Amino acid sequence: MSKRALVSVSDKTGLLDFVKGLQSEGWEIIATGGTQRLLEQNGVKTIGISEVTGFPEICDGRVKTLHPKVHGGILARRDIPEHMATLKENGIQTIELVCVNLYPFKQTIAKPDVTMEDAIENIDIGGPSMVRSAAKNWKDVTIVCDPADYGTVLDEIRAEGFTSDETRLKLSAKAYTHTAEYDMMIATYMRSKAGLNEKLFLEYDLKQGLRYGENPHQSAKFFAALEPAPFSLAFAEQIQGKELSYNNIQDANAALNVVRDFEEPFCVALKHMNPCGAAVAATIEEAWQAAYEADKVSIYGGIVAVNRTLTKEVALGMKPIFLEIVIAPDYTPEALEILSAKKNLRVMKVDMTRSAAPVPQYISVNGGMLAQQLDTQIEKITPEMCVTDVKPTEAQMADLDFGWKIVKHVKSNAIAVVKDGHTIGVGAGQTNRVGSAEIALEEAKAAGFTEGIVLASDGFLPFGDTVELASRYGVAAIVQPGGSIRDEESIQKANELGITMLFTGVRHFKH
Repeated sequence: MSKRALVSVSDKTGLLDFVKGLQSEGWEIIATGGTQRLLEQNGVKTIGISEVTGFPEICDGRVKTLHPKVHGGILARRDIPEHMATLKENGIQTIELVCVNLYPFKQTIAKPDVTMEDAIENIDIGGPSMVRSAAKNWKDVTIVCDPADYGTVLDEIRAEGFTSDETRLKLSAKAYTHTAEYDMMIATYMRSKAGLNEKLFLEYDLKQGLRYGENPHQSAKFFAALEPAPFSLAFAEQIQGKELSYNNIQDANAALNVVRDFEEPFCVALKHMNPCGAAVAATIEEAWQAAYEADKVSIYGGIVAVNRTLTKEVALGMKPIFLEIVIAPDYTPEALEILSAKKNLRVMKVDMTRSAAPVPQYISVNGGMLAQQLDTQIEKITPEMCVTDVKPTEAQMADLDFGWKIVKHVKSNAIAVVKDGHTIGVGAGQTNRVGSAEIALEEAKAAGFTEGIVLASDGFLPFGDTVELASRYGVAAIVQPGGSIRDEESIQKANELGITMLFTGVRHFKH
């Protein structure tokens, strides 16, 4: 008796070639609904599901495969005589292959005008039942949910007459993953409609195992989301260099979040998830040079990211410096040739396509998970934000805008000191803001900047102490969120010292 395949798919990619390949090997094809129509229209002889069950499809197709002649043919164990005798007594033929993928629920609920009725009608019932039945009986039945597996299945059938135990087990595992992901989507949607407490379902695939985590005694793995995303190291192309480490990935991700905020040519050098040098300029070559000169010490062993094609000139500038990673949207051939001399340098090509879609961010804590939207908001600094008697100059406005974009990516308490479109001092992660300001201002002083500089703070300045300190180091303009009950104290101090101060009304803490 011929082997039988039951075919019922929503995604019909590659289906015709797959089914024709099965038929050429002598298989009979059972099909349902739209799948049967497609096959018959293309000259493929099929057996309708109603011919198998002896019962018509009913309830607008809601019930068609939920029948003992379907599930008995799938679930019966071929190595148990009683199972096979039961099939014979009831006129049931075995089904050796089930090719099913499910109604497009995800695509349906993604439509902006979708109704709940549309969503409900795209909840598959018979499909998951057949998938789970075939997956359970994987020793005897091949379950195929993914068109990408058609080729492997056909090759094995042509070579050996049937699929291998190893392949069937893998396909079974993939099938249960398929139904689990499907059920998670439905559960999330229905719980939201029912007003039940939210549950967080996350789906990530293992991208690679890592040698270790933050320290050599910690195990670690790198997982990637199911769908590609811009500004993501998980979907970057590694052109050369050593395998990425846990800390590399953390640092590179932080660098990409900085780059995301800039449209003009921009370069950032980053160390331990904090910018140590950053600059905007007319060209990417000038931006690189300014970012490097901002802190020639801290860049050692760091990461550099640019938002333009990395050129020969930039690569030549990087050549004598020890860097862990270089990130760019693209590279010129000459730049790659120069960088290739540094065999261990990780050279990453990252999609930097801009999108307005919110970016989810998840942080694990002991026994739980924090979830928020990534802070991609960018405020344009305007003269109307000024709260002091002294108003900012045009040049100061440009530096205030740049400094505000940088300070949001520095660990709180955060201070960034800038001049002429590049950082000259960064104070990160101190337990008080005055301490952070002193670190950043000392860096600026050491670099020779003692007047006309700009200071950005990620949090409000509730006292006049930071303003007074800034004045002693030559700060002429300050940008901060404002919002303290003591705002007036810092405003008065700025007026007293002739400093212009702007309030954005928005804070950007980064813990």
